[in-house]
Amino acid sequence: MSYGIPAAEPSAQIPVCPRHPDRPSYVRCQRCGRPACPECQRAAAVGFQCIDCVNETRRTTPAAQNVYGGAVVSGKPLATIVIIAACALVYALQWLIPGGAVEDKLAFASAYAAPVYGSFEPWRMLTSAFVHSQGFILHIVLNMYMLWLFGQALEPLLGRIRFLAVYLLSALGGSVGYLLLTPMLPPVGVEGASGAIFGLFGAMLVVQSQRGGDTRQLWVLIAINGAIGFIVPGIAWQAHLGGLVTGAACAAAIAYAPKGPLRGFWQTAGFLLVLVLLIALSWFRVVTA
Repeated sequence: MSYGIPAAEPSAQIPVCPRHPDRPSYVRCQRCGRPACPECQRAAAVGFQCIDCVNETRRTTPAAQNVYGGAVVSGKPLATIVIIAACALVYALQWLIPGGAVEDKLAFASAYAAPVYGSFEPWRMLTSAFVHSQGFILHIVLNMYMLWLFGQALEPLLGRIRFLAVYLLSALGGSVGYLLLTPMLPPVGVEGASGAIFGLFGAMLVVQSQRGGDTRQLWVLIAINGAIGFIVPGIAWQAHLGGLVTGAACAAAIAYAPKGPLRGFWQTAGFLLVLVLLIALSWFRVVTA
């Protein structure tokens, strides 16, 4: 029976995927209602959505943020694992390459140690945090253990990028502390991640205080590890102090930045201020040596 509606071509009744017109599809997107071929279908809470709707949702949905405005991370502490792997790789190279060549290229010494390490080379202030003593294997074991413990707590709280920035700036701060507080003689070099680890101590102390947590155990841990630097010979307490202060300053820039849309800007500005101060102090110490 006809009602005056022209008959369509049979092929026009077959729904096709908008992205792939040569592919018939009888599955429609639960959001926009358009057909979607198997390649363009994405599983949703109910049924399927097309890839265009999924991408649009991602663009318009704000990313989840943690308490300090960083991206929420889940799963394993990736930045912490990468740092540990880098330290392990450098330590393996120290054993594989004879003659202390790795230490000669990466370890840091004060501006007065030119006869030992050559002229002052600023990159050593950071690379020295990845070199550890071959004569005392507990040096790297204990540092990596503490990094693992504090990394698991701080990385999800701060976010991976902020955590990595705190760690690297603390490593640099440890070298700056050594540079500022080391006597002119003897020209002894420094190596190890201890300055950066103390930076994590300082960061955790600030974060715990800002959140109203109990910091007594942290103070005990810092006191014990700090005292070891004065009791056991060969440990650079200057690097510990420099890392501790730097880590605390970085964490303060994160935790006490004003909330709002400019929070990330103020946190970045705080990091840059810490970096500029470290560079200025280093430059002043070298030119006045």
